[in-house]
Amino acid sequence: MKRVHILLGATLALTSAWAVAQDAPESLLPPGFDKPSRPARSTPAPAPKSGESAPAATSSVVQAIPGVSTSSAPRTAVTLPANIPSLRELEAMSPDELDQLLGLRPKYDIPPGARRSLKQIGILSQGEGGFPAGSMSGQNPGLVRAMLTGNNGQMVSRWGHILLRRALASRMDAPAGMNPADFAGMRAALLVRMGEGDAARALVQDVDAANYSPLLTQAALDAFVATGDITGICPAVALQGGVRKDADWTIARAICASFGGEGAAGMTQLDRALSQQIWPKIDVLLAQKYAGAAGKARRAVTVEWDGVEGMNPWRYALTIATGLEPPAALMRDAAPRYDYVTATAPMVGLPARAAAADRAAAAGVLSGQAMVDLYGQIYAQDDISDEWSARAEALRAAYAGDGADAQLAAIRQLWDGATDPQRRYGRQVLTAYAAARLPVNGGMANDAPELIASMLTAGLDRNALRWAPVADSGSQAWALLTLVAPARSGVSASAVENFYGDDNSDEYRKSRFLLAGLAGLGRIDAATTQSLASKMDVDLIAPTSWTRAIDGAAEVNNAALVAMLAGLGMQGEGWDKMTPRYLYHIVSALNRVGLGAEARMIAAEAVARG
Repeated sequence: MKRVHILLGATLALTSAWAVAQDAPESLLPPGFDKPSRPARSTPAPAPKSGESAPAATSSVVQAIPGVSTSSAPRTAVTLPANIPSLRELEAMSPDELDQLLGLRPKYDIPPGARRSLKQIGILSQGEGGFPAGSMSGQNPGLVRAMLTGNNGQMVSRWGHILLRRALASRMDAPAGMNPADFAGMRAALLVRMGEGDAARALVQDVDAANYSPLLTQAALDAFVATGDITGICPAVALQGGVRKDADWTIARAICASFGGEGAAGMTQLDRALSQQIWPKIDVLLAQKYAGAAGKARRAVTVEWDGVEGMNPWRYALTIATGLEPPAALMRDAAPRYDYVTATAPMVGLPARAAAADRAAAAGVLSGQAMVDLYGQIYAQDDISDEWSARAEALRAAYAGDGADAQLAAIRQLWDGATDPQRRYGRQVLTAYAAARLPVNGGMANDAPELIASMLTAGLDRNALRWAPVADSGSQAWALLTLVAPARSGVSASAVENFYGDDNSDEYRKSRFLLAGLAGLGRIDAATTQSLASKMDVDLIAPTSWTRAIDGAAEVNNAALVAMLAGLGMQGEGWDKMTPRYLYHIVSALNRVGLGAEARMIAAEAVARG
C-alpha cells in the first residue's frame, strides 16, 4: 500500500502523456535544472524612500491557505487525465505493471558496450559450416517470407531436414527492407516446427531482448516452450510487460514474476487465470506447479489427468519440466514433434528418450552418434532393465560381437524390432557405424542394401562403396552405390531398366526416384533420360513456379536459397508425397551450387526409402 499511496500523489501532477510507459526514464527536475547556467551577478535591491514601507515578501514555495484566494484572478479548475487507474486497480497491479505505468521500465537491460548488432544473426558462421552471410541480403523479402512461413516443418527426407537446419541456423543478414528481428523470428519459428527446439532457442538468444519484434517474441516464446525452458522468455517479458494480453503471455508473465522474486504475486496471477478460465484447468495447474518451485510461495499442487484430451506444446513442456510423465494414452496419438522434444530433453528419463529416439533419428533431429551415446548411458545404468537394457546389449554386440556373423545378427535384431518403416529407418541410423565396421563378405550380399542404407544415414559413403564388388548390376545395392559415388559417369540404360524390371515398390517409386537422381546428378545424358522417363511414364521437366524458383537460385549460385527452397519442396509425411520431378530439380540444383554431397545423399535416401 505504501507504493500505491506514493503513486497516487505523483499521479495528480501528471499529464495524460505520463499515463503511458515511456521509452526511457524521464527527468523529475524542473525545466532548466538539467542544463545549469552560470549564476548572474546579484544587484542589491534599492533601499525604500523615506516614508515608504518595504514591500511584503512573497514566495512561490509558501503553501496558500485552503479556501483563501491570494489573487483576484479567476481560479482555473484542474482536469485530471482520464486514464488514471483507480485505487482498486493500482492495488491489483504487479510491480512490473507499476513500473510500466510510471515509465520506469528501461528499453535496454544490458550496457551499451555489450549490446549486439542485428547484422548476421545466427549460430553457424561460414567458417563453422554455415552459409555465406550475404546469401539472403539481396533477395526479395516477399519470397523469403513466403518460403519460410510456407514450410510446415515436416519433411520426407532426413538429409533434407539436416540441410535446412544448417541453412536456418547460419549467420546471415536479413533481406534488404526486412526487419532483421523478423527474419530471425521466421527462421526460429520454422526450426520449432521442425522439432529443432534447441537450435531455435540458440537462434533467438543471439538477439538482445530489447530488439525483439512481435514476430520474434512469439518465436522465442515457442522456442523456450519447445525445450521446456519456460523462464527463458523472462528477459523479453520484463522489457515488454503488458504489451500483450493473450493467455499464453499472461501465464508467462505470472511464471516470470514467481521466478523473479515475486512469488506471491505470480501465484495470485495464476489463481486469477484459473478462475477466469483463460486456459484449460490442467494447464493452469501445471503452470502453478512449475511456478510454485520458486521462492517462498511454494504450494502443493495436485495434477489430475482425468477427462483431459489431447496434448499441446505448453501442456507437454510444463509436464516434463515439473518432473511428471504425460499419460501414455495422450501420447499414443500425439504428433511426431513430441517425440523430437522428448528425445532431446535432458529432464526426461532415459527409457522415454530411447522410445522417442527412433522417430527423431529418422527425421534428422538425432545423429547416429547421439543415438549411440543415448544407448551407452542406458547400458551403464544397472537400474534400467527389460527391453531397453536388451536393446543396449544388442547394440554392444553389433559393435563387439564374436565375429561378423554375430555382429550382423545383432544389427538385424535391432532393425527387426521396429514397429513401422519410419522407426526401422531410425534403427538404421542407430547401427550406421556398426554396419561400417563389418568386413565385405559375399555371403552377406542379401543384406548389402540395408547395410549400405544404414551407413548412408550417417554419410559414410566411403565405407559403403567398399561393398561395390558384391553389388550386382541393377540391384538396389548397385543403385545406392551408383548414386552416392563422388564421381560416376556412363551409367548404362540397361542397368536402370533391370532395376525397373525387378522393382516391386508402389507405382515403381524407387525406379522413378533412381532416374530422377541420376538425371539430377548428370550421370545419364538427356536422350537416355527422356527414353527412360517415357518408359516409366514420368515427366521430370514440366515447370512450376517452385521449379522455376529453385532453378533460378541455382543459376545465380545461391546455395542457401537453394537449400531453403529444397526444404519447401520436400514437405510431407513420407516419401510417397515426393514426386520424381521435384526430386530431380532438388538434386540438380544442389549439385550445381556445390552441395553435391547433400544431393547424393538425398537421392540415395529416396531410393532406399521409396
